[in-house]
Amino acid sequence: MKDRKLWNPRVELMSEDEMKSLQLKRLKKQVAYNYHHSEFYRKKFDSARIKPSDIQSFEDFHQVPLMTKGEHRQAQEESLERFGNPYGLLACAPREKIVRINSTSGTTGMPTLYTLTKHDIAIVNEMHARKYWRAGIRPGDVMLQALSLSMFTGGLPLSEGIQHMGACVVPVGIEGGTRRVFDFIHLTSPVAIIATPSFGEYMIEQAPKIIGRPASELGLRWFFCAAEPGGGDPEVRKKLSDGFGGAMIFDHTGGGHAFHGISCSQPAEEHKGMHFVSEDHCLLELIDPKTKEPVKIEDGASGEMVFTFLDWEGGPFMRYALGDILEIWTKSCACGMPGKRFKIVGRADDMLIIKGVNVYPGAIKNAVEHFFPNVTGALRIILDKPGPSVTPPLKIRLEYGEGLDRAKIRALESDMVKYFKENLRINPKFIWVEPGSIPRETKKAKLVEVK
Repeated sequence: MKDRKLWNPRVELMSEDEMKSLQLKRLKKQVAYNYHHSEFYRKKFDSARIKPSDIQSFEDFHQVPLMTKGEHRQAQEESLERFGNPYGLLACAPREKIVRINSTSGTTGMPTLYTLTKHDIAIVNEMHARKYWRAGIRPGDVMLQALSLSMFTGGLPLSEGIQHMGACVVPVGIEGGTRRVFDFIHLTSPVAIIATPSFGEYMIEQAPKIIGRPASELGLRWFFCAAEPGGGDPEVRKKLSDGFGGAMIFDHTGGGHAFHGISCSQPAEEHKGMHFVSEDHCLLELIDPKTKEPVKIEDGASGEMVFTFLDWEGGPFMRYALGDILEIWTKSCACGMPGKRFKIVGRADDMLIIKGVNVYPGAIKNAVEHFFPNVTGALRIILDKPGPSVTPPLKIRLEYGEGLDRAKIRALESDMVKYFKENLRINPKFIWVEPGSIPRETKKAKLVEVK
């Protein structure tokens, strides 16, 4: 069993035609289920003057109106008023079958909730097992979970998924501080850690000060990036790998829901997206962010992600436009692992526009990381007013690296301006500050600061 490369080869090795056939079969059943068990979805269908029986193809499914996070929150608020709980309109399963409620981190307002039955939890566990098995984790391996715990989708669902595949989880979280994370690495000898890339960078920075030795001596062989951009950038991957003594760096996504992916072991400079491992339970679409018209999924395609849960009982999201912009690759990956790949470019509502050029904060962070160790990587994008429109130049406060004098900083700035012009097509203004002066984040890194 340990020698096989895939957790569930029967499903993960399906041909494209086999997978589409399975998806369509499950989609028809899911649409009818949602319509008959959810007032929210029934109103959506009725307003568009369509019935579940009208959906006989993927193209027919495009008739179903999109769902947004704003609608999700409104449905929760209305449910609270009418039913005394936040999921009365969206949940399809009866209350006695709903056994867990997960939540987003709620950093931009009311948290959005995921309602799950035992059946749904089994699907989530399956997806986590598929991801970590592909990366090389096996039963008996110890994995330390250094993400926010509680009901956050990267908390309990992740812990259960690790246990499901037979690995041992150490759910230390980050609420107890960085020293506690180091203490539990010493106590439990994990081979892998799951954390945000920014927390990984902070651990590398702080290890000599807190434990008196470099992070490269911690014995970590895997670093799984989660919850924020960075794990897909070659510079960040190299920085983390070097800092943790040659650890393999994997970018991955998916918490307590059905959309899951993980990168492969390709070298940092050849990294291109995450393998989509949950096609049998999540129908993925792309739409144009402005017109909301469908974008064909083919190699090199880009658009706003829309997803639909398949074979889901509790709160099955349908044509949910979350706002993430994806790039898609459908050609075979050099690593040999099956499945199309995707890269989360950024969030549509995070995009900044400078003189007609669209740029995402994550891309700015990645460009800065290109110059490590002459920069620490800590930065803040300073806006005079909320975006997306930015009056040039775009101001970036960042730390120079240890030991750089004024002459070296001037030379570094010249190189960075040239790099930003050539790669991002913007001409920023850099505001240099001393190493360690920008607050570090243990949760999702805050890149944008509005005055």
